[in-house]
Amino acid sequence: MNRRRSTPWIHRWSRILIAAIASVGALTTGYLTVVKFTQGSAACPTNSCDLVLASDYATVFGLPLALFGFLAYGSMATFALAPLAVDPVQNKDTRTKLENWTWLLLLAGAIAMTVFSGYLMYLLFFKIKSLCIYCLASAIFSTSLLVLTIIGRIWEDIGQIFFTAIVVGMVTLIGTLGVYANVNNPEAANGPTLRPNGDPTQGVGWEITTTSGEAEIQLARHLTKIGAKEYIAWWCPHCHEQKQLFGKEAYQEIKKIECDPQGKDAQPDLCKAAGIQGYPTWEINGQLYPNVQSLEKLAQVSSYQGPRNFKNFPDAFK
Repeated sequence: MNRRRSTPWIHRWSRILIAAIASVGALTTGYLTVVKFTQGSAACPTNSCDLVLASDYATVFGLPLALFGFLAYGSMATFALAPLAVDPVQNKDTRTKLENWTWLLLLAGAIAMTVFSGYLMYLLFFKIKSLCIYCLASAIFSTSLLVLTIIGRIWEDIGQIFFTAIVVGMVTLIGTLGVYANVNNPEAANGPTLRPNGDPTQGVGWEITTTSGEAEIQLARHLTKIGAKEYIAWWCPHCHEQKQLFGKEAYQEIKKIECDPQGKDAQPDLCKAAGIQGYPTWEINGQLYPNVQSLEKLAQVSSYQGPRNFKNFPDAFK
């Protein structure tokens, strides 16, 4: 009883607090992973969250960066709770060994996540130049995990913390720089891209850089003829991807409705009346089709009978 009273409260609750923060981080990054996979729009007080999610920095090895964050937070929660599942009386030695090993794993994981988050903050403010509340929250979560890991137990060898921090920090930083070495590098680029580059023009969006073939132009005219509409937002990266599929000439033929009040020729009331939840969303023959649609899919659902030798399609931009 005396030993328990002499134990600082932070040491008794550190693992629970770490698990709680890691769980919140896992929920946040899990949500962003779903948004990225479904090409939806993130719930955010500003437009910047979608700009950040659509940037080249938000994808690693062909997968959403948020997915790796989800795995990292999930691992931290597991490391924090694992020893608590072992009976401290009947399996005292096992519990002690598991606590020691998981503390080292928590320390290494928290250092790696904090270093990586620090680099992401640099990208956020100096490269992407957009504010994302989810990114800021993740940086706070990572830093909090590191602080709790350091003060959450009595480290007999303080040098162990510094040694681990130096080794893990250097490995993480070098690995991060290596992963992002070719992002936005013109020499490493391979032809045109569907993704927007730079900041969008206020109220208008990004410039369309692709050209249209006869098939794209005929499809666009057909969609307009049958009364099809595309609901967009000027700041939406996925809307830009749809524009790139059509090309500059064909997209001029499309009937589009700007949903953001700050956009050019905005008609937010029409978007609200149509029940639009994300951008872009197509309305064809009374049916809504959310997200970026391939030209082949648009041709199919609109009963387009013209040429289909489209020059712009997603696989060509990989």
